[in-house]
Amino acid sequence: MTVFAALLIASLVQEPVTLERTEVKIPGHLPTIKMIKIPEGKITVNGRERIVKPVWIAETELTWDVFEIYAFRLDQTQEEQAKGVDAAARPSRPYGAPDRGFGNKGFAALGMTGHSAKMFCEWLSKKTGKKFRLPTEVEWEYAARAGATALPSPLGDYAWFWDNADDQTRAVGSRKPNPWGFHDMLGNVWEWTVATDARLVVAGGGYSSKAPDVNFSVRKPYDPKWQEADAHNPKSKWWLSDGPFIGMRVVCDP
Repeated sequence: MTVFAALLIASLVQEPVTLERTEVKIPGHLPTIKMIKIPEGKITVNGRERIVKPVWIAETELTWDVFEIYAFRLDQTQEEQAKGVDAAARPSRPYGAPDRGFGNKGFAALGMTGHSAKMFCEWLSKKTGKKFRLPTEVEWEYAARAGATALPSPLGDYAWFWDNADDQTRAVGSRKPNPWGFHDMLGNVWEWTVATDARLVVAGGGYSSKAPDVNFSVRKPYDPKWQEADAHNPKSKWWLSDGPFIGMRVVCDP
């Protein structure tokens, strides 16, 4: 990665820290992923103090611009698509319009299962030569808080949720960033993370969440209700038929 800027941001409760920024390019494609390197620090999660090492975390939730390259095999030739190259590692076709009509370019990719999110990270790692993965819940909360002990106020300036989202996602980065420069850590779409017990859980709240669920500490594991409309048996391992409020954000190890 090539660092193209450094940003001095004052944390809500810490001394100012210099945060590095970078932009990840996907060979052969225009969309990029903007990332911020979090500083080393400590945070208490689930009643236990945890040490967080510096890692690169995406500035925004993953957008359709990038996810579609993987999901719809836009990085392959027509011949490769016809032959089914890498098909087992790619999502099946989604249910109806994948963006649910909310918006595509610059909007959060949504409705992917935890498996789909993990497989995307594997694909992105192969494409870029970097190690991408989902954030741990500790890394996620550390970046979401950005040194804060309380929620930002007014919440509607920083998050899309039940009170202001009009029951749909909004373009990423259209609310104020937190003190470290991350957008939409709260609201817009819930984000897949890896819990301390290794389960996949979502965090942060989404556009349909009431205010109590839009905070740093609420987690939700997979719920079968997120696939109630899926008539297949077994259910799709790639898409959530009833989970348009679920998205993701990527992490890259240094």
